[in-house]
Amino acid sequence: MTTFTVFFCGTGSTKFDDWNANYWNGELISTLAQNTQSVSKEFAEWIVIDGPGSGNLQADEMFAESGNYLQLKGAALGSGWEENVAHAINIMKGTFTWQREKLTEENYTQLQKAGIPIEEVKTTGSWYWRTYDYGTRKVTQQQLQEQIIKTFRKDGIIPTHVNLVGWSRGGISCHMLANAMLNDSALKNVPVNIFAVDPVPGLLNFQDNRVKLGSNVKEYVAFYARDERSLGFACVVPECDKTTKVHIYPMPGRHATLVGNAAANGNQGAKVYAEPGQLVRHFAETCLTRWGVRLEKKLNLTPAQINEQLAKMKDDVGGYVKMRSTVYTTSTQTTGERSVTKGSKDIKFTAATSNDYSPGLGLSIEHILSSDHFTDIS
Repeated sequence: MTTFTVFFCGTGSTKFDDWNANYWNGELISTLAQNTQSVSKEFAEWIVIDGPGSGNLQADEMFAESGNYLQLKGAALGSGWEENVAHAINIMKGTFTWQREKLTEENYTQLQKAGIPIEEVKTTGSWYWRTYDYGTRKVTQQQLQEQIIKTFRKDGIIPTHVNLVGWSRGGISCHMLANAMLNDSALKNVPVNIFAVDPVPGLLNFQDNRVKLGSNVKEYVAFYARDERSLGFACVVPECDKTTKVHIYPMPGRHATLVGNAAANGNQGAKVYAEPGQLVRHFAETCLTRWGVRLEKKLNLTPAQINEQLAKMKDDVGGYVKMRSTVYTTSTQTTGERSVTKGSKDIKFTAATSNDYSPGLGLSIEHILSSDHFTDIS
């Protein structure tokens, strides 16, 4: 039995953001991945995938060919997330559909400096349009990773359970991957759990595979930032199957506040409002542990500590409201609130309620006052 977890970083974010100075204790998704690294086998039990617009740093190790999109295109349009989903699908199935066979100049230089025997660089063309062939890899990254999967994935290649964790477009990537699994004959019966943090697709990206989920998703947990007002940052509360357990919660702060940016304006600055990020991290760790993921360095907040942080957030409401004046793009709102897409319908933030949710108040509650409100996911 193998529980497999995919960590999807947000737009412009990478697996190295556990050290990013904008996050006082590490950006959430990369930190969670880092904290499972020493107790679980990467590729066999988990992977972390950089977000769109983050610089194609993982292009060499993808199990599906990277589009190598410009960072601006990735950040603006989400270009690259389809390839990220294809990569995750192939990792789950333990088979790559693309591999980097040719050495790059960087690869060649590294081998040369290490004293490893290697053929001379081949050059063609005149000095003006000269091209270089640095040779071919003897063993590719993909071949190595495929062997890791075969060796360490227990009881067959196909995972028995899959957990998806993501922030921003990474949260939407969770939706996309769950739907891609449902449409894949080898993966359609694998149960999926999702933990999403402020899932935001960006402008013009509200297609069904990003805003609706099928019956393979057994539990959906998400936290949403109440005080974000940037155009293009409408968040998604997906339309879920009737059998899915849905738990959604509002948090004060902006888009990045929920993943550890504690700045007073939700963007840059000293640590001021750390509580939303701490609570989201605690419940991410709680859910992942409940779903079979091994993690180190968990916060393990007690009910008393949770209540203390909830009270602090209520006391700081004025500071969070002030955050609304700082935006990434231009400011927008729906009847004075953050814009939300519920399934394919545009609504105001507090209108995201349903008898199908547990708790049914959804995003309508102004201040969560007790740890008891999170009983369903604890």
